[in-house]
Amino acid sequence: MKVCGKKILSVEYFMNHKKLLLFDIDGTLISSRGAGKRAMLAAAEQILGKPLSYDFLRFAGMTDRLILGNLLDGNGWSSDDREALIDQMLASYIRHLERELQTNGKVRTHPGVDMLLENTANGDFVCGLVTGNIRDGARLKLKPVNLNKYFPFGAFGDDSSVRNELPPLAVQRAEQLTGENFLPENVWVIGDTSRDIECGKVNGYRTLAVATGGANYDELLLHQPDAVFHDLSDLKAVLKIFHSVS
Repeated sequence: MKVCGKKILSVEYFMNHKKLLLFDIDGTLISSRGAGKRAMLAAAEQILGKPLSYDFLRFAGMTDRLILGNLLDGNGWSSDDREALIDQMLASYIRHLERELQTNGKVRTHPGVDMLLENTANGDFVCGLVTGNIRDGARLKLKPVNLNKYFPFGAFGDDSSVRNELPPLAVQRAEQLTGENFLPENVWVIGDTSRDIECGKVNGYRTLAVATGGANYDELLLHQPDAVFHDLSDLKAVLKIFHSVS
């Protein structure tokens, strides 16, 4: 039996209700071979009008607004119109990203992603996005590999610069779309970095980490997700985890 607040719920309850799968994009679903990073740096230099130092900058697991804010800080940029400046850089970023993906991106899905999404597109599962990418950037990155069709909703980097705030927003949108009530035990956050694990765990959701991007298998284990895979190619094992009862 499971206890949730004052309500006792059976194992059958969890098994018979849909699971909500919230996927990160970069390093989890796809690799764009650095297209996003190149586009963001090009956009920042265009708007600010000078070359920038970025060796200190971390991209994995970060939201787009936070990346650009850190870029400004690391280059000693102080401005009263900071947020407006970031807005300009993000608008420029989308234009640069579109060009990068058309010319140099060569977007590819990671092992097992296509098969997993085909098998979770309906029935027992609802799929959405939780990503630090702004919405337009996320959709551009998924377009070359035809993955947007699997994700009718999500929470994005333009919803909040704080990644931990994104999963509850995605759950809310999933419930509005489907009419389903998703208990935390039936919500999975799937990602490739410690930040993905953290944003799931702090909200009481379950977490699956995959070592195809920002961290290796042993590094991910240190953050104690509910499950870790080298990649998503073992479809049977991954589906078994999603159907497991915590």
